[in-house]
Amino acid sequence: MASNQDIPDVLVIGAGASGAALVWSLAEAGINVMCLEQGDWVARDAFPATNADSQIHWLTDFHPDPSVRRLPEDYPVNSEASPIAPYMYNAVGGSTVHYGSHYPRFHPSDFRVKTLDGVADDWPLTYDELEPYFDLNDRIMGVSGLRGDPAYPPKPERPCPPLSIRPGGELLAKGFDKLGWHWWASDTAIPSVEYDGREPDSGGYLRSLASTDLTYWPKALELGATLKTNARVREILVDSTGKATGALYYDADGNLMEQKAKSVVMACNGIGTPRLLLNSTSPLFPDGLANSSGLVGKCLMHHPAGVVVGVFDEWLGMEEGMPRGSTMLSQEFYETDTSRGFVRGYDLQILALGTSPLPTALGGLLGERVPWGEAHHRVFDERFGHTVGITIMTEDLPEEHNLVTLDPNETDSNGIPAVKVEYTVSENTNRMLDHGVDRAREVMEAAGARQIITSRLRRNAGWHLLGTARMGDNPASSVVDRWGRCHDVPNLFIIDGSIFTTSACINPTSTIQALALRTADYLKGEGRDLIR
Repeated sequence: MASNQDIPDVLVIGAGASGAALVWSLAEAGINVMCLEQGDWVARDAFPATNADSQIHWLTDFHPDPSVRRLPEDYPVNSEASPIAPYMYNAVGGSTVHYGSHYPRFHPSDFRVKTLDGVADDWPLTYDELEPYFDLNDRIMGVSGLRGDPAYPPKPERPCPPLSIRPGGELLAKGFDKLGWHWWASDTAIPSVEYDGREPDSGGYLRSLASTDLTYWPKALELGATLKTNARVREILVDSTGKATGALYYDADGNLMEQKAKSVVMACNGIGTPRLLLNSTSPLFPDGLANSSGLVGKCLMHHPAGVVVGVFDEWLGMEEGMPRGSTMLSQEFYETDTSRGFVRGYDLQILALGTSPLPTALGGLLGERVPWGEAHHRVFDERFGHTVGITIMTEDLPEEHNLVTLDPNETDSNGIPAVKVEYTVSENTNRMLDHGVDRAREVMEAAGARQIITSRLRRNAGWHLLGTARMGDNPASSVVDRWGRCHDVPNLFIIDGSIFTTSACINPTSTIQALALRTADYLKGEGRDLIR
């Protein structure tokens, strides 16, 4: 085993949304920071949408599920005991290379669910503490949006004007208005105009152009940060006093390497982080690193999602040059109203379903395939370019029986144990899904849909992996403190979605990155002694 004698102040594991933000912030302050990423760079022009076989990539080497994709940098995820399959991507930029760039923030109430609603736990920080980091991250990412959304506290002027809500959104806006329900052009991490040297996303590629390999990483590397790709971490190392000393990783040639560091930061998502912590056993930590609470890998939260699709007479195909993703949302049912039969709430996201033939035939996110037989062409023509969807994204509450553990049988190509996920949808969330599907149907009816197709719970909705190394003030009931610092290991931090105390009901990337920037400021200030 070789050892790298260059000892950085901070070693970051994972080059995705959170890792990129933290590395940039530390490098800007002149801190010696290194990042290990098990994937590689994905070319900016990878997966052109104009290629005849482009949509095949969605089903093969660009599939969001690593257990389907099975690239060398992936590791298996056994989700047989879960109705939701986890989706993630291993590369510089992480899953932001693959995401839809929807970029809402958490609400102030999301940090106080115990106080407000008597469930789960309050976060050990507030929206106000995180707000300046939301604003900073929006500027770096080049968020497009429209100021003034009444569902949120006031925000600064959005860095870029809002993206089009497209013809389908315009139709549904009329439905929302008829019902008197909230809707707004959503924040999206896609510049609508040229911004910071980035051209607007023309929708010409399957891969996202709102990813951190194109936003944070060029800045971080220019500032002197070090990034090692194709570096698959096996475990985090600790000394006899319980301090983290670095990591063991396999390089691209399969050689086992040791990378020493003064401090370590985990940024591997809500599945990858508990996987490494549980695999990092030692006499001091026989049950996994930072796991004295027994909560590493427990309390996994998804955002269980239903989909309702409306078929309209009007042509709703995407305008030329428009990227994919959701550019409009409704938060009418976001906050708790106990008369609905559940606590917390859900978000309605409007999806332009586009005009790609293969996804249309296969049913897209809905999974409702165009039937074979003599009606095939008629049904295809009815749907192709004539559909718009609403995703019902529900809040998941933390429950300890929802688990990420090491799989006893499967490993990755370097022999590191794979992951097993055990997860069930709660009764509270099930009632939320029922309510949300009914409300989405109402919107479609009010907008004039001539056919409505529903799917109450999508298996392919495991985009958000949260809660498996939760944040809190009490070491007995949490893994990290309010700065992401592990209670058990003084110089080990976690900054990805695994530290979420609760999940809210919206896409978490903006909040994940704001938390990472806040932790970076802690390391630059109050926690500076940890990296000397």
